[in-house]
Amino acid sequence: QVHVVQSGGGLVQAGGSLRLSCAASGRTSNSYAMGWFRQAPGNEREFVGFINWSDSRTWYADSVKGRFTISGDLAKNTVYLQMNSLKPEDTAVYFCAATGPYKFPSSRAGPYDYWGQGTQVTVSS
Repeated sequence: QVHVVQSGGGLVQAGGSLRLSCAASGRTSNSYAMGWFRQAPGNEREFVGFINWSDSRTWYADSVKGRFTISGDLAKNTVYLQMNSLKPEDTAVYFCAATGPYKFPSSRAGPYDYWGQGTQVTVSS
């Protein structure tokens, strides 16, 4: 079992920045990657990006590319989502998740078996 705990979030003005943290614990050795997703009221859960633990390779949704950056600290089993140039449409509950054993990361939620509790990000206009 892998446990995922998030921190960060809050209220920020449009154009501002915010950083989220996500720490994993437990049996993490066979989890290839950590992903970020978000869900706004009335919307489906949306892919934000992921990072591979082995080589720190990242991939982002087009909607956040160039504005958001994912990084990781393997020693701490912690990943970060740095959000810059925030827009009101970025307002959502943000979730981090770890892939299940031997599963490859994806823009879909399927490979991610272990989810954080979610944290609210609100961007005011």
